[in-house]
Amino acid sequence: MPYNLIAIEKAGALCTITLKRPSVMNALNKAIVDELHRAFDELRADTEVGCIILRGDGGNFVAGADIGELKERMALESLAAINSALFKKVEEHPVPVIAAVEGYCLGGGCELALACDMRVAGRSAKFGQPEVGLGIIPAAGGTQRLPRVIGLGRAKEWVLTGWTYDAAEAWRVGLVNQLVDDDKVMDAARELAGRILKRGPLAVRMAKVALNASSRTGLDTGLQLESVAQAMLFESPDKMARMQAFLDKKK
Repeated sequence: MPYNLIAIEKAGALCTITLKRPSVMNALNKAIVDELHRAFDELRADTEVGCIILRGDGGNFVAGADIGELKERMALESLAAINSALFKKVEEHPVPVIAAVEGYCLGGGCELALACDMRVAGRSAKFGQPEVGLGIIPAAGGTQRLPRVIGLGRAKEWVLTGWTYDAAEAWRVGLVNQLVDDDKVMDAARELAGRILKRGPLAVRMAKVALNASSRTGLDTGLQLESVAQAMLFESPDKMARMQAFLDKKK
C-alpha cells in the first residue's frame, strides 16, 4: 500500500522518514500514526537498514497531536494508547532512530522525539509538553521518558507549567544531543547516522537493547543482559573481522 502522509527514502543503510502534513505542522492524527506503524513494521524486517532519521516536512517536526481528534476521544479510546504504542515501537526498533528537529516539537511531537534514540535540533526549534493547558497530561510516554532524559525536577517543571522552551534550553538540560543552525539539521543528522553506520551493525543493535534495558530493569538483570549480548557478539563474524583489521593496522 502506498504512503500518503509520510515519505520513506533509503540511501544505502540509511533510511529517512518524513512526516508530510505541513499544513498542520505535521500534527499527529490516527491516519499518520497508522502509516508510521506500518513503516516501522516494514523496516524491522529490512536488515539492510542500519539507522533511521525521522523528520517533519515544511519546517516543523511535529507541533503536537491533532487536537480535533483528541477532543472527541473518550476514556476507552484513550486506554487504547494509540500514540503510546507507536512511540514504544520507535523506542524498541532494532536500529538507532535519530529525530531531526526543526520548528515546533510540542506535545505528542516532543514525546515522539523522546522515543527516538538521539535528537538533533535547529537553533529556532521549540520544545515543550503543553498538555496540562488542555486539561490532559502527556500520556504517550512524556511523564516517563522525559524524567529519564532531563531529570525528574526539570521534567516536573516542563510538564506542570506546560511551558515552551527554546532549543538552547533543550540542549542545556540534555534533551537535545546536538544543536546546530537551522539549515544544518539534516546534515548533522546524516553525519551522526554516518558515524553509527561505520560501526558493527550487530554490535549497535545489541548495544541499543542493553541501553534501553538500563531504564527498565534492575542492575543485576541489566548486567546479565549485557553479558549475554557480549557473549553473542564475541562469536560473530563481524567481531572477528573488525578485530583482525585492527590488529593488522596496528602492525
